Amino acid sequence: MLEWVRRVVRRVGEVDAELVRRSASLPRTPADPALGAVTVAANHGLLWFGVAAVLASREGVTRRAALRGVAALAGASLATNAVAKPLLPRRRPLDDLVPEHRRLVDRPRSSSFPSGHAASAAAFATAVAMESPAAGAVVAPLAAAVAYSRVHTGVHWPSDVLGGAVLGSAVALATRRWWPVRPTAPSRARSAERVAALADGDGLVVLVNPAAGDADHDPSAELERVWPAAKLVRLDGSGEADLPAALDEALRGDWRSVRALAVAGGDGTVAAAAAVAAQRELPLVVVPAGTLNHFARDLGVPDVAAAAEAVAEGSAVRVDLGAAVVDDAPPRWFVNTASLGGYPTLVRLRERWADRWGKWPAGAWALVRVLAEAKPLSVRIDGKPTRVWLVFVGNGGYQPKGFAPTWRPRLDGGRIDLRYVRADTRLSRLRFALAALTGALSRSRTYVQRELTSVEIEVLGPPVALACDGEVHAEGNRFRFVARDRVLRVYRPDTAP
Repeated sequence: MLEWVRRVVRRVGEVDAELVRRSASLPRTPADPALGAVTVAANHGLLWFGVAAVLASREGVTRRAALRGVAALAGASLATNAVAKPLLPRRRPLDDLVPEHRRLVDRPRSSSFPSGHAASAAAFATAVAMESPAAGAVVAPLAAAVAYSRVHTGVHWPSDVLGGAVLGSAVALATRRWWPVRPTAPSRARSAERVAALADGDGLVVLVNPAAGDADHDPSAELERVWPAAKLVRLDGSGEADLPAALDEALRGDWRSVRALAVAGGDGTVAAAAAVAAQRELPLVVVPAGTLNHFARDLGVPDVAAAAEAVAEGSAVRVDLGAAVVDDAPPRWFVNTASLGGYPTLVRLRERWADRWGKWPAGAWALVRVLAEAKPLSVRIDGKPTRVWLVFVGNGGYQPKGFAPTWRPRLDGGRIDLRYVRADTRLSRLRFALAALTGALSRSRTYVQRELTSVEIEVLGPPVALACDGEVHAEGNRFRFVARDRVLRVYRPDTAP
């Protein structure tokens, strides 16, 4: 075995030497100073921090790509310099193996294997491509140039670059364990019977919350152009709780001519409109006009054009609604999630920071803040007494199954996703935080996750607030959560799976 290893190492050395000779024999070109400049720019990851800043300047997928890229860059740098180089020392190539005009003025003195520059470049490019293939395609040539520049300038053997690239890519792919990549395809749902096709909006009532999302953008004018025959109702100053009354007043109580209800706003407004649509057995059109638009993204309606396409086609799916009954009050409907305990605070903090940092980093920091400041709740869950830090209830089974549930594979099925953090175990907060940050929640005794048709939670103490779809609502002591299977028809284009 030892002799085989020696033969392999000797053969790798021979190949390295041959490849370095071939690189050194290339004629002098304007690419030489460019490769020298790019390899210096990549020192300490500065080049990649600059690229990340450009990507993060736009909200959405490129910002998430930048954040994942920086996280992978940090992990690759740590794995290379703190682990691999000390364990696998190797001499760097001699100066005279490459022409003098290519040599770096300040040559590195650490172990040659693996290449830290190649590891960082591969980690950043791979992580960016995981979130945005288009951005990854732009970054990849730059990453390849940085990796090759280490051979071109004579500071690494080719096998050093290959080893660094493999290590960096592996670190980037490993980030999925803690920070899952959201699928690009929308959630699945059962097709509804054909609903009204309303190309010009005749028979459509459009509810607009101008306070949702970007305060400087009111979608009313655009919606009037898309559906000129529709009736537009603005919420102007009234909240979601007043929505049924606002609609009744706008229609003077006459719903006979209404064939569908559209809503442009955040998830809280969408949930209120969904309750009205389900009660009146009307199909719902969701126009993403909020900050994060979770329900619209799961549905596969990314913009006004997609909503208009679905309405013109008359295509829809049947989806579930979640219902939360607080004490003896009427049900509070939700399209995404509900929560108790520290979770409402976690939701507020996470949503506040998600646009700047991405959902997982924002959720991780919000978790630390909430767990540090929260007080445990004594509760009975389906009659069983326990103590919890926070409770999450999803309308449908969410993914990933650990911390930071982000998307749903299905929008129907009649199930709720119950998750809570126990407070009745020793050092529960610390154990939960460590399990969440290391991706080991599935094996943690402090974290409980189940899918049910309904659950009852009784708070044994002062009333606590209920949060639904990111909005904090009335307080109570007795909470019943149930999934209403496929009670709502929602327009979705036929092109969405």
